Amino acid sequence: MRIGIIGAGALGGTFAALLARAGHDVEVTARGAGLEAIRSGGIRLSGGYGDAHVHPAAGERLTTRPDLVLVCTKAQDAESALAANADVVDGATVVVVQNGLDGVATAERMLPRSSCMGLLSIIAANYTEPGSVRVTTTAASYLGRPSPVAGAGEPDDEVRRVAALLSEAAPIVAIANFRGAQWTKLVVNMLNAVPAIVGRSVQDVVDDRGLRRVVAASMRETVRVGAARGIRFGSLQGLGDRRLRLFARLPLWAGQLLPWSMRVRMGDVPNLGSTQQSLRRGQPTEIDFLNGAVVREADAAGLDAPVNRALVALVHEVERAGAPLPPERVTAVLRS
Repeated sequence: MRIGIIGAGALGGTFAALLARAGHDVEVTARGAGLEAIRSGGIRLSGGYGDAHVHPAAGERLTTRPDLVLVCTKAQDAESALAANADVVDGATVVVVQNGLDGVATAERMLPRSSCMGLLSIIAANYTEPGSVRVTTTAASYLGRPSPVAGAGEPDDEVRRVAALLSEAAPIVAIANFRGAQWTKLVVNMLNAVPAIVGRSVQDVVDDRGLRRVVAASMRETVRVGAARGIRFGSLQGLGDRRLRLFARLPLWAGQLLPWSMRVRMGDVPNLGSTQQSLRRGQPTEIDFLNGAVVREADAAGLDAPVNRALVALVHEVERAGAPLPPERVTAVLRS
């Protein structure tokens, strides 16, 4: 198939390499040094899925109408990237590979003739050098369509077909209750903010008792906000509605087991998290679509989300300063 990938960063580069290795005709978009590196030397993939070196067509925009499109930009870049490629991709099947809650809705609005679905990827990949991606943790990814009805949205035939196609590259599972699974992924994404603030790997942060308490508090707050919004959490990486609701009732000392279990599954290859990788590249982060999404959903429910609100502010402070903050700034979040 002709597959277009908008945004050849960590996940986009991973899927581009794996799909090209599987024999598909892949074209990618990138910018700046990333685009130059791909044009001159291709994409080099290493780590959990083995080594691959592919040379996809690359440009700032897609030039050939694809059969399938993967949107792999950061959440804050999705609208402009879709607008730039709409003439070529509108009408194609579109898979949004993005954190946060709004990616599929944005694609549906920008591409009214396309069939849009979302992919939740738990793959951890480091992209700190243009054109080079290292997969530090392999995992299944989850494909579906959001539904306005809590717990609804059984995967249709098209979702199942696309899942089978993408599984030629990496394991993809077609799921029901995609909206609930997005919220479960949002809980997982609470691993991003604190490592970005202090400039340490996810594993180092979770190994630190004080920092781990803040991560657990942000996760617990996320689950409580989701429950207040009527969400039935989807099953993802051993997490589901029953386990997360139990977690939300635990005292914080016991709730730390949740980030710890994620850290154990992650292994020992340092995982920087996508937010910290953006900071290291000098790019804006998608924190407003991660912890910031929790704050907005809390506001909609008439609640407050003080832990996530504070973490958003600290990440923006790091963005402005260009340097990590001391751990004490993070642990102070629970004392304010």
